[in-house]
Amino acid sequence: MRRGTFLFIPILGLAVLFVSAAPPSSQVSTPIQVTRSAATSLPISAMGGNATDSPEFDALLIGDDTDSGGSQDDGGTVVNRTVATGPGAGINVRGGRTAKSNPQLTFSFDGLNFHDQRFANNGNQFSVEPPDQGLCAGNGFVLETVNDVLRIYDSSGNALTGPIDLNSFYGYAPAINRHVSPLQFGPSITDPSCYYDSDTQRWFHVVLTLDRAMPTSQALAGTNHLDIAVSTSPDPTGTWVVYSVPVQNDGTQGTPDHNCKARSHGMLVHGPCLGDYPHIGADANGFYVTTNEFNLFAPGFRGAQVYALGKKAMAANASTVNGVLFDTTDPGLLQDGLPGFTVWPAETPAGLYDPDNGGTEFFMSSTAVFFGIDNRLRVWSLMNTQSLNSTPAVTLTSTVASVTPYAVPGSSFQKAGSIPLQQCVADPACAPRVGAPFAHTNNEARLPSNDSRMQQVIYANGKLWGAVDTGLLINGTDVENGIAFFVLNPNSLAVLQQGYIGLPNNNVTYPALAVTPGGRGVMAFTLVGGDHFPSAAYVSIDTKIGAGDVQIVAEGAGPQDGFTGYFPLVNPIRPRWGDYGGAVTDGTNIWIASEYIGQTCSYTQYLVNVVGSRFGTCNETRGSLGNWGTRITKLAVGQ
Repeated sequence: MRRGTFLFIPILGLAVLFVSAAPPSSQVSTPIQVTRSAATSLPISAMGGNATDSPEFDALLIGDDTDSGGSQDDGGTVVNRTVATGPGAGINVRGGRTAKSNPQLTFSFDGLNFHDQRFANNGNQFSVEPPDQGLCAGNGFVLETVNDVLRIYDSSGNALTGPIDLNSFYGYAPAINRHVSPLQFGPSITDPSCYYDSDTQRWFHVVLTLDRAMPTSQALAGTNHLDIAVSTSPDPTGTWVVYSVPVQNDGTQGTPDHNCKARSHGMLVHGPCLGDYPHIGADANGFYVTTNEFNLFAPGFRGAQVYALGKKAMAANASTVNGVLFDTTDPGLLQDGLPGFTVWPAETPAGLYDPDNGGTEFFMSSTAVFFGIDNRLRVWSLMNTQSLNSTPAVTLTSTVASVTPYAVPGSSFQKAGSIPLQQCVADPACAPRVGAPFAHTNNEARLPSNDSRMQQVIYANGKLWGAVDTGLLINGTDVENGIAFFVLNPNSLAVLQQGYIGLPNNNVTYPALAVTPGGRGVMAFTLVGGDHFPSAAYVSIDTKIGAGDVQIVAEGAGPQDGFTGYFPLVNPIRPRWGDYGGAVTDGTNIWIASEYIGQTCSYTQYLVNVVGSRFGTCNETRGSLGNWGTRITKLAVGQ
């Protein structure tokens, strides 16, 4: 573990924008009801498969993340979406102080990686970037989930399962069945996250699932749904049930019609919506999932959706569960004519929820994605959540807090090193082995640094904690990417603490927060730049001083070297990183997880076929088409 210089507040020479706060507003919800599957056991992990097979990529998830939801005609490409304007001008920062909290490293170990993902389920998987890392812990277990596998550990970091592919976990056909002709395709699963609820002692796991039009094609049917797996006991290695919430919101399967559009033969027609980027939270009464709703088969963002379901009924594995849906495009929830974007629900440690107004769940969202730079955060309050235990009668309100400015970041450079996949794509003898139709020379990829959307939100010690990625201008000249963090009173909107995290000549990206009931917190992230390969790092955080020095728990071993950064494997080039990490409180301990690069090898090593090792895997330390990894760390924080 190493330390680095931390940068904290103050703002230099930047006018405050949009200081007026809008009054609270609300709207009426749409009732929903979901049913569950039968209880099923965890699938058995089975690793295998060839180094590469055609097709290697899920065609639905290869596209341009920055074109505001661009997609092909009905059934074509689907991508993770953003509406970001920018990047914005970097925020001026200078050095600061050390936080009061001083977490102690207990231990750290490598989590899931590209190799685990690609070769799970006997290799019936696609090559996938980014991992989209989720983490949950409790009752002596730790569960990590990524695109598109999960693994369960005990609290000492010992693996209790192998990598389990998410298609099998949810009871679907494999992502791709490479052992039949013609090839067959299961549903496309993405954006996993998980949550352990200490109240009910149940585990929750959520994904977005997109149905195929037919099993022999990657084309989409249009229907897509949030699949919510709930354990039947406090032991996540036991049985689970699955609730499915349709989110196409086109009037089919009981959904409301949000008038999304599809592009067909050059014309815009009525079509299904996409429930992108689901994220989860909970209070005493409800389990909450929010999405960013886009047109599925055409460009266009609609607005964030808020799904509220009865948590106690789900934890009891009830056959049906009541809930409600809020659409932030409704006039009562617009701000400056704009809906919510990435309205992230709060998690609460130790069950110390807000009991006011019949139970209140808080959410936060950022606004700079619409403007490039802003100094506002939206705070959302869902009230009377106790009604979710019977007949839902909840109300959603939105207010605006003024904070220090933050800006949409640019991409992040990484320290130079060995990138054998890049060399393979440029080598006419190697390129066909990784599926490149012709050889091409690429520059080393720059990593995306998110788009200033809200990341993990925590309600702890009566305060609301959140963080976003931001552009920084360090010491007036050094343009880097960093993190802006905020601690608010969710009722008065008073800012109790705020600041920036950054390092000269380096970038910190994709924050994930966890806070103890007493208000001691840790923020995990990836550190990458001129001095560091992508590394797993964190800072301590509290409301007294702010954030501490950057602590490195796992120094990156080499550069990121993945297929999304190289033409002609993808066109256009769209390097992927993130899109989020994980952090969770477990008693007086905090578990954190971040994406990093835990391996490196030379081009010669990449080409050598070691006995028992697949081509391009560098003795099974990576996949031939990518090398992302994750790092899981346990920190003793105390009260």
